[in-house]
Amino acid sequence: MDISQRKRTLLKVIVLGDSGVGKTSLMNQYVYRKFSQQYKATIGADFVTREIQVDDKLVTLQIWDTAGQERFHSLGAAFYRGADCCVLVYDVNIRKTFDTLNNWHDDFLKQADMDDPEAFPFVLLGNKVDIDGGNSRRVTEKKAREWCASRGNIPYFETSAKEGYNVEEAFLCVAKIALENEHEQDIYFRGISETVSEAEQRSGCAC
Repeated sequence: MDISQRKRTLLKVIVLGDSGVGKTSLMNQYVYRKFSQQYKATIGADFVTREIQVDDKLVTLQIWDTAGQERFHSLGAAFYRGADCCVLVYDVNIRKTFDTLNNWHDDFLKQADMDDPEAFPFVLLGNKVDIDGGNSRRVTEKKAREWCASRGNIPYFETSAKEGYNVEEAFLCVAKIALENEHEQDIYFRGISETVSEAEQRSGCAC
């Protein structure tokens, strides 16, 4: 088991935030380097993967896109289990999407049912900084950084899924802190790594 983990590490990342803040767009920009103007609400949950090099490690990021609507919250527990990092997203132009971050943060910790919630890594993304040249902005960077500090110094990035601004940098940070978390929780997630290795055996390749 150790050998296969050294070869390639699978990291599960959950992306949370209100509907319309750009969760799917950020993921599409990061994985496919494309942006669509058309908005389509995510139903339930979906995931994309991207393989990257972090220092000397080959890492597969499995990024889960979850529905922002309240009615899908009950699905949370099943999707959150086994996560190595959680990305919270809000729209800098809509104050309400920032105000609900506490709910998303606390709800995730409650439903993910982990051994040490205090130590679990989050990253915050303030998205849509490109809109209206920043003139319609409702949440300042200072306010966002204060929120991050109050939650144990969560890393913060301002992003634009449309322009691709800071998206690579943000997800590289996600991968790095998820990797640190993964080592600490190896035993806890043994069941998940076993199912991954079974899938690898069936496909016979790591692609």
